[in-house]
Amino acid sequence: MNSFLPYLLLLCAILCEVVATSFLKASDQFTRPIPSGMTIIGYAAAFYLLSVIVRTIPIGIVYAIWSGMGIVLISLVGWFVYGQILNLPTIAGLVLIVAGVSVVNLCSSPLPH
Repeated sequence: MNSFLPYLLLLCAILCEVVATSFLKASDQFTRPIPSGMTIIGYAAAFYLLSVIVRTIPIGIVYAIWSGMGIVLISLVGWFVYGQILNLPTIAGLVLIVAGVSVVNLCSSPLPH
């Protein structure tokens, strides 16, 4: 697999998960069919892509990127779509998450498969 392709698939998986989580709120506890279906489809696609990605990227690296990017992106969706407030401590925490994910990626060496 091309060395860039797994990271592109990881980005797609993250975006699927963010879309699914966004629709999860809109599903109103799975009482609304279209948002509920989008939630299920989004999570299924995200986890399928993750199952492909972990064959080539160490799972710890995948999870660090997945969780860090997911938290930041869903926080932004909450802010822009749902009007949720991101106060200074929240923004500082998000910056620390991004910094932590960056350190994990820049300072880790690939593990043998």
